[in-house]
Amino acid sequence: MNLSISFSIKSFLFVVFLVVLADQVTKTLVVSNLRLHEVRPVLQGFFNITYITNTGVAFGFMAGSGKWRHIFLQMVSVVALGGLFYFYCNSHCRSYPLLWGTSLVFGGALGNLIDRIRYRSVIDFLDFYAGPYHWPAFNIADSAITIGGVLLAWHFFRITNKQP
Repeated sequence: MNLSISFSIKSFLFVVFLVVLADQVTKTLVVSNLRLHEVRPVLQGFFNITYITNTGVAFGFMAGSGKWRHIFLQMVSVVALGGLFYFYCNSHCRSYPLLWGTSLVFGGALGNLIDRIRYRSVIDFLDFYAGPYHWPAFNIADSAITIGGVLLAWHFFRITNKQP
């Protein structure tokens, strides 16, 4: 393994570590200091800290308490993490959007997988709204996945536009 690839994997793992650390610390603070469904206003009319759980995936899709769902979502997460790491390690076109994108998505997915194993659901708490219009609550891991996905889209868009 040459030095540049080694450095890239170290960078990837460092970003993953930071995302998982930030995600798990914030979720632990929420679980330790709020009751389930408790709301703490931060910016009146715009942002609350609201402790909720999600047994499904994005926006509560596939939510439920069935054991098969729990096991299925964990398996999907593990397969996705393995595929993402394999993709990153074998990518021939290195770029900062690729590094940041894959490591943010990986870290976010790992953070939510840790919740699924620990709590059998994902802890969400960031609650943004404008008047009666609420965005579904989310967490640091979800934010990392979203930002990482945008960076990956940018990476692939740039690669596609460079090819004849």
